[in-house]
Amino acid sequence: MKKIGMGIIGPGFVATHHIDAVRRLGNVEVLAVAGSTQESADAKARELRIDRAYETYQDLIDDPEIQVVHNTTPNYLHYAISMAAIAAGKHVISDKPLAMNSAEGRLLLDAASEAGVAHVVTFNYRGNPLIQHARSMVAGGELGPLCFVHGHYLQDWMTSPSVYSWRSDPKKGGSSSALTDIGSHWCDLAEHVVGSRIKAVLADLTTVVPVRYSAGKSAEAFTKGDHKISAEVHVESEDLASVLIRFENGAKGSFSVGQVLPGNKNNIQLEISGRESSLRWQQERQNELWIGYHDQPNRVMAKDPAFVSDGARRYVHLPGGHQEAWSDAFFNVIRDAYEWISAGAGPEAKPDALATFADGYRAHCLIDAMIASHAEGGRWTEVESHSARAATASLQTK
Repeated sequence: MKKIGMGIIGPGFVATHHIDAVRRLGNVEVLAVAGSTQESADAKARELRIDRAYETYQDLIDDPEIQVVHNTTPNYLHYAISMAAIAAGKHVISDKPLAMNSAEGRLLLDAASEAGVAHVVTFNYRGNPLIQHARSMVAGGELGPLCFVHGHYLQDWMTSPSVYSWRSDPKKGGSSSALTDIGSHWCDLAEHVVGSRIKAVLADLTTVVPVRYSAGKSAEAFTKGDHKISAEVHVESEDLASVLIRFENGAKGSFSVGQVLPGNKNNIQLEISGRESSLRWQQERQNELWIGYHDQPNRVMAKDPAFVSDGARRYVHLPGGHQEAWSDAFFNVIRDAYEWISAGAGPEAKPDALATFADGYRAHCLIDAMIASHAEGGRWTEVESHSARAATASLQTK
């Protein structure tokens, strides 16, 4: 059987994980990579053992053997590249955020839907089997009526002022930094597991490190800063935020995000409480699901294909006691994406747990509301009404 041809644009930190996941599938061939220059593309092609290296993203998109384009570029390039791929009839797998703002996100969603191509956003924590098990517990009513949802996503890679990333530049990262980069993950995870949308937010945003020092290039995530300081950069986007939230199903909650918190490497936690029980999942202990009760002993459920729900079982690759990792959850998302592509990319064929451009657009709407809430002095802001106004206004200026 002929393999599906894919190409990847933007060979940075996460690109290697896209390629690793695709190669594990067996029915997909990594044909090409495109970088910011021919030199960078050639270097990455050699490193990753890819035959073709293109200087521009359009050259890669124009390759007739490439059916699927993976967009792993910085935020400000997402819209143009994904739109070009859609116009060429290619399926698109994009890292989050989908675009720079909700207006661009809406245009991409509409274009992909009209073109009939697969459109995927890599909210990769959905691929964890215990997340899918937790989702089935909530949907099955095992927690009872939900009342409180809370958690955080905390990191420390931007703690040092000598670390400067394009994420802190509003022209390249957008109007938000930490909320867009990692808060979008937490919100997507919460809505996915809870099965209800966040309808209103009250946000407090902070810039803990207002001055950073650039060495002339952007630092990659999770790397140490380059201490060869050459330029002072004043930063206005948030690196710490706390948000109160209200769900459409009546549950309330809160979450915090931060990337300047020493000791927190990739600390995601989601806890959901109902009237009967609670559950808690932590990414750094992702093979365990804590389940709490008020009238019996609490317990910790270990990842095991023999005990997870039917819907979660397909995401478990190893027997109980064999630990699975971040890359395995990422692989699950990529596998879902290619199963959808192989099935023709129709709406009815999409795996239930797979995030699409609709979910990417949704994340933009949530962040729009949080930014507006903070700008208005910490006021409750309705997500749907605000996002609709913002998107309409933005589209009218295009």
